[in-house]
Amino acid sequence: GIYLAALLGNGLIIITIDCDQRLHTPMYFFLLNRSVIDLGNISTTVPKSKANSLWDTRAISYTGCVAQVFFFLFLVSADYCLLTVMAYDRYVAICHPLHYETLLGSRACVHMAAAAWASGFLYAVLHTANTFSLPLCHGNAVDQFFCEIPQILKLSCSDAYLREIGLIVVSFSLGFGCFVFIVVSYVQIFRAVLRIPSEQG
Repeated sequence: GIYLAALLGNGLIIITIDCDQRLHTPMYFFLLNRSVIDLGNISTTVPKSKANSLWDTRAISYTGCVAQVFFFLFLVSADYCLLTVMAYDRYVAICHPLHYETLLGSRACVHMAAAAWASGFLYAVLHTANTFSLPLCHGNAVDQFFCEIPQILKLSCSDAYLREIGLIVVSFSLGFGCFVFIVVSYVQIFRAVLRIPSEQG
């Protein structure tokens, strides 16, 4: 039920933005991208869990695990990057409204969205390749519908300590960088709103 609601909700957002010329603005362009990411994200794990519950199994194949890890990391990290871009969009719209059209023209929006998608892709490729290059000695079947990197590292014969540290450092850097940028953007927005004189003076 929730999966179908998410599919319908995101699908409706995509169709509405695509069909209504008045919504062809940077904010709605980025929102459309987020809806596409959300559709992909929920479709990465939910259908597999539903299929496993129907067939009364929990296992996932090695190839399925690789694909699931890659797409999950790709879409989640692209989503973080896109949220950062959207924070910048709101910052420019509120703090520099006269420069909005110049700074966020259609070409700039496409480039920023492409950078968010490319960052997510690069992050996913690095982590997926790093994780699945490990030799496995405890079989290659994960006894869960959702394939996570820590579970794969447990199946490895080699010492994965350095890889785990690297994984944590890169993930923290991306997440913290996006978080700081978003917080700074909204602090600037909040300050700009407070500087607007009220009607009472």
